[in-house]
Amino acid sequence: MGTPEATEDRDAGTDRGAPAGWEADVVLRDGATMHIRPISPADADALSDFHAAQSERSQYFRFFAPMPRLSPQDAHRFTNVDHVGRVALVLTEGPVIRGVGRYDVVEPGTAEVAFAVSDAEQGRGLGSILLEHVVAAARERGVHTFVADVLPENTQMIRVFSDAGYEVRSRYDDGVVSLEIPLRSTGRSWEVLAERERRAEALSMHTLTAARGAVVVALDEAGRPMASRILARARAAAGAQGTIPLVAVGPLDPGGAEHVSDLDALSSGEVDLPEHLDLAVVAGEPARVVACVPGLRALGVRSLVVLTGGFALGPGREHQLDLLRATRLAGLRVLGPASYGVLGRGDAGAYDLTLADPGLGLGPDGPAPEVGGRGLGIFAQTREAALALRQGAANRRLPEVAVVAAGNRIDVSGNDTMQGWSADDRVGVGIVHLQTLGNARKFTRVARRLSAERALVVLTSATTAVATLPGHAVATSALPPSVIDSVLAQAGALPARSVREALDLAAVALTQPAPAGVRVALAATSHSLAATLSATARAAGLSPVGPVAVLDAGPVAARERLQGVVLDEDVDAVVVAVADVLGGVDDELLAVVAAAAAADADRPWVAWVSGLHGLDERLRSGEHALPAVGSLEVAARSVALRAAAQARRDADVGALLEPDGTDPLAARAAVLDVLPTATSGETVVLTPDRVAALLGTYGIDLLLAHPVGSGPATTDDDIAADAVTVAREVGYPVAVKAFDDVLRHRTDLGGVRLDLLDDDDVRAAVRQIRSRSRDVLGRESALEVQAMAAPGVAVVVRGGEDPVYGPVISLGVAGDASEILGDVTYRVAPVTARDVATMITDLRAAARLTGDRGLHAVDTRALADVLGRVAALVDDLPSIAEIELNPVIVGRRSLSVAGARVALRAPSRMDAGRRALPRPSTPDDEG
Repeated sequence: MGTPEATEDRDAGTDRGAPAGWEADVVLRDGATMHIRPISPADADALSDFHAAQSERSQYFRFFAPMPRLSPQDAHRFTNVDHVGRVALVLTEGPVIRGVGRYDVVEPGTAEVAFAVSDAEQGRGLGSILLEHVVAAARERGVHTFVADVLPENTQMIRVFSDAGYEVRSRYDDGVVSLEIPLRSTGRSWEVLAERERRAEALSMHTLTAARGAVVVALDEAGRPMASRILARARAAAGAQGTIPLVAVGPLDPGGAEHVSDLDALSSGEVDLPEHLDLAVVAGEPARVVACVPGLRALGVRSLVVLTGGFALGPGREHQLDLLRATRLAGLRVLGPASYGVLGRGDAGAYDLTLADPGLGLGPDGPAPEVGGRGLGIFAQTREAALALRQGAANRRLPEVAVVAAGNRIDVSGNDTMQGWSADDRVGVGIVHLQTLGNARKFTRVARRLSAERALVVLTSATTAVATLPGHAVATSALPPSVIDSVLAQAGALPARSVREALDLAAVALTQPAPAGVRVALAATSHSLAATLSATARAAGLSPVGPVAVLDAGPVAARERLQGVVLDEDVDAVVVAVADVLGGVDDELLAVVAAAAAADADRPWVAWVSGLHGLDERLRSGEHALPAVGSLEVAARSVALRAAAQARRDADVGALLEPDGTDPLAARAAVLDVLPTATSGETVVLTPDRVAALLGTYGIDLLLAHPVGSGPATTDDDIAADAVTVAREVGYPVAVKAFDDVLRHRTDLGGVRLDLLDDDDVRAAVRQIRSRSRDVLGRESALEVQAMAAPGVAVVVRGGEDPVYGPVISLGVAGDASEILGDVTYRVAPVTARDVATMITDLRAAARLTGDRGLHAVDTRALADVLGRVAALVDDLPSIAEIELNPVIVGRRSLSVAGARVALRAPSRMDAGRRALPRPSTPDDEG
C-alpha cells in the first residue's frame, strides 16, 4: 500500500502487456532519479503535453516538419504499441513525461529508432539512459540493428550512439543523414556505460556523504532513543572537528541545535532553517516514516537515513515496499531501514550522524589523524557489523572519513558506496563488509575499477551469496561459497577472514606502499621467533631473502642490522616481529624500528609487536606510521595479498575479450523457438543437434557423437551392428559411450570405452556398456559412437546464468580433482584475457596443463580461447541457465570438445547493460 501519489502515478502509466523488467528507477547524470517504463494508452495526454512544451526546433528535428501539437490520432498511435514490433519507453518525474525513446521494426532484426528529451532537461543524461533501455529491450526482442534518418543539424541524436561506444555507419543523401547502428555490445560500450554509471551514482551519494545540512527527526516516542543518540554523537564529534548545520525535530534535547516540535512546524517558518537541508535522519514507527517522505522532499531533502527497524517481518515488509516507492517517487536516496547511520564530510564540514557511543574514538587526543589527508571508508550492512568495524578502527587509531551502514539495504548498497568513494580522494582504503550480495556482477565491475586506484578490503561472512538477512530481498546462489573468492580475486580486492584482519589489512594499505613482489626481509627479537616468522612467511607464499635479522643485542645493534635491511635493494617488503617474554614493550627498540621503516618509506614495512595494535605513537617516526598487526600470519598475509593485487594492477589486463567469429543474432535465433517464458518457470534442455548449432555460432566446434540404439527395442547384437557401421563411417579409432547422464562420462562406472581399434572392439564395448547400464540404472541406455580425439588432458568447462553472480564460467580438470576435491576456478563475465589465463594457472592441478613438474604442457592458448567464447556466449544470452562442455580434451597442439549440454531458462539478469536502481519487490519476492 503505497502513498496515494505513488500508487496513482505508477499504476496509471503501467501497461500490463509489457515485460516487467522494462520498468526501473534510474540515476541521472546529476545524481537525481527518474522512472523509466513502457508507454501505455493512459499516457496520451501527458505525451501531448510533453510535445507541446518542446521548442519549434526540437519538434522539427523529430518530425522534419512544423508540428506544434500532436493530433488525437498521433497521440493514440504513439501510445498504443505492442511491445514487440513497436516499443516505446518514457522517462517520467511523477506524472510528467521528461523523455521518450521508441523503435519500430521495419524488417526482421532491424528497427527505426527515435528519441526526444524535454528541452528543459537537456544536459542531464536522459538521452543516454533512454538509449541503454531501448537497446536492451530491442535485443530482448531479437532486434540487432537500429536505423534512423536525422537532419545534419541534429548533432545530439547522431552523437548519442557514438558517445555510447557503438559503431555508427552514416550516409548523407538529399539533405538527410541516414544512420545504421549495430547493437552488439563492445568493450568500448561497456566502458562508457560503467563510467556514466559511476559518475551518476557517485553524485547521487553526495547528499548522503557530503551533505551541507541535516535534519534529525524523532517521529514519535519509539524513535526518540535512536534520534537522541544521533544528536549526542553529533555533538561529541562536533567538539573535535566541527559539524554541518543541524536541525532537531520531535521530542528531543537539541543540545544547541535548532529545534522544532514536529515536521509541520519545520515547514511553517518558526525557525530559521539552514540554506541547504540535503540529509534527513529519521526514527519512528514504519508507517510514520513512510508518511513523512513528501514533507521532507518539500524541504529540499535529497537523502534519507532510516534508523528504526520493524520493516523486515510481517506487516513491516509492506511498509518497506511503501517506503521505497515513496522515496523513488520523491527522488530521494534512502539508507536503511535499520541503518546504523552515516559519517561524512563535504565542503560545509564533517558530521557523524551514527549510533556510535558519543565517546568512541574521541579520547584526550581527539579523533585519529588522517594519514596524508586520507582515511578509511567503511561500508557495512548490519548495525552489528558497523559497530564492530568502528570499535576496531577506534582501538587501532585508524582515521575514518566515510561510514555508511545500509541496514536492510532497500536502496543504497555497497556498490553505490564504492561509486561514491571513487570520487572522494580522501578515502585512502575502503572496507566493505558483505553479508549478502545483491548484484555481484556489478560488484565485480565497480570493485575492479576502485581497486585499480586504491586498496579495497572485502570481508565476507557465512551468509554471503548463500543466505539472506531479514528485510533483504536478494537471491541466493547454488554455487559453492568458494566462488566469492574468485569474484574478489577478479575484482582485485583484498579478501579478509575476520573484522580484525580486515582492519589490519586496511591499516597496512593506508600507511604503506604496495610491495613490488614477494621478496621479504625478516627481523625478529629472538631466534625462536625468527624461525616461526620465517616459516609463516613461506607458508603465505613469500620468499625470505637472507637470514632473519635477530634484534636481541640492544638498540644499537638492532639499528645496525636494520640498516643492512634498508640498504638491500633485492627486497620488496620488510616484516618485523617484536616480543618480550616478560610482557613489556621496549620503547627504545620500537623507536629504532620505526626510524628504520621511515628511512625506507618507499617499501612497505609491517610489524607484529606483542601488546601493540594499530597505529601506535611508539611506532611513529616523524610523519611516518608503521602499523602493528594482530599476528604473524596477518603480517605475512598482508604482504602476500597486496603483492598479488599489485601484480594484477601492473599486468597488462587488457580490454574485455571480444572473440572473433561470434554471432549473437544467430545464437538467439537458434534457441528462440524453444526459449521458456518467465511465467512457466521451466528449464528446457536442448537436443544435441541444437547444442551443436548454438555452439557453432560462437566458434566452438563439437566433436560429433552419433547415436545408436535409441529407436524401438532392439537386441545387443542389433545395436552392435549399427555401432560398427557408424564406426566404419567415422573411422577408427572410436569411442562408445552411454547416452544416459549418469554413465555418460564415467569410465569408472563402465559407461565409456575408449580407443576401440576394430569391429570386434566395438561389439565388445556395446555389450559391456549395455550390461553395465542394466546393473547401474536398472535399464538399458542408448549409446553413441564418436571419433577419438587426440590424446590430452580432459577438462570440464561450465557456464550459465546464476541468480546472484550473473553469467559465470568455471574450469576444472575432469575427474575427482574437480568433482570431489572442488578444484574449480570461476570468473564472472565479461572477462579479460588475464581473467581466463588465470583461470588455468589458479587451478591446484594446473601443472597438468602448464607442464610444470616434468609434465608435458598442453595447448593452454586454445583452452583460453574456448573459455573466452563460453564467457561471451553466456554474457550475450542470459537465457542460458547451464552450459557444460565435458570433456574438453586439450592436447599438446589440439583441442576437442567431445561432449556438450545446454539448458535454458527465462532470462532474469539484474545487470543487463542498462543502468537501473534495484527494483521494489513485493513481500513474497523477499527471502
